[in-house]
Amino acid sequence: MKNVTDSFVSLGHWPSAGSFGFNTDILATNPINLSVVLGVLIFFGKGVLSDLLDNRKQRILSTIRNSEELRGGAIEQLEKARARLRKVEMEADEFRVNGYSEIEREKLNLINSTYKNLERLENYKNETIHFEQQRAINQVRQRVFQQALQGALGTLNSCLTSELHLRTISANIGMFGTMKEITD
Repeated sequence: MKNVTDSFVSLGHWPSAGSFGFNTDILATNPINLSVVLGVLIFFGKGVLSDLLDNRKQRILSTIRNSEELRGGAIEQLEKARARLRKVEMEADEFRVNGYSEIEREKLNLINSTYKNLERLENYKNETIHFEQQRAINQVRQRVFQQALQGALGTLNSCLTSELHLRTISANIGMFGTMKEITD
């Protein structure tokens, strides 16, 4: 720091051209320079600074007003959203209650329907069993009849002579003729 002040002191020894010169007294020159600069700044900068501050104040106030309006709108939207949420929750509760009762109804309907289907299947099973029994009985009857017929034919063939055989055929033809007349 001493070198800086020494350089200013050495400037004071320069030869001056007339009345112009450097004042090397730092304490005397700085307050004067500062007061001149401040005075010029205050005089010329007062309006500009005032305008800048007013503009800044207006922008801040405008921002605050906009923020308040946005806040009011957000509060209004929040209330609407809460009202919609309450309405949706009530509808969901109704759907839940109705859904449970509908599920119970569907469950009972399904049980009843299944019971009816089981009854129908049981009836169909019983009918099928009865039909199969009748069919089996008829097949057994046919076999018994065929075996009896074969046995009778065997007995007839062994007992019948040609003459008895021809008389039996003639009698059967006569019966068939009579039956034909009756049916016509």
